[in-house]
Amino acid sequence: MTTNDTPKGAELTRLIDEQLELAAAKLPALAPTMVHPSPADHEERKAAHPTFEDVMLGNAVASAEMVEELVALEAAPELSEEELARQALAGDGADKDPSTEV
Repeated sequence: MTTNDTPKGAELTRLIDEQLELAAAKLPALAPTMVHPSPADHEERKAAHPTFEDVMLGNAVASAEMVEELVALEAAPELSEEELARQALAGDGADKDPSTEV
C-alpha cells in the first residue's frame, strides 16, 4: 500500500477486524482434554500465596503462616543503632551502591 491508498481511521479498524476474524476462523478449536490430557502428565501449579500487600488491600486473606510471621516480627526486639551499623558494615556490598561502600 502506498500513502495514497492506505485506509484511514474507521476503515483501517474495520480492515484489521476482518483480517483477525478470518485468521481466528482458521484456527482449530481446542478441547480442554487435548490441552490437559491427564493430571498425571504434569504437575499442576499451585496458586500463589497472597502477599502482604494483597492482604492489606483486602484482596486476600492472611494465611496462618503469614499471621505467625507477623506476630514473630512484632515480638522481636528492636535493633540498636550500633547493631544496625555493624550489620551494614558486615554486608558484601551486593547492592553496588557507592554511597554505602566502606
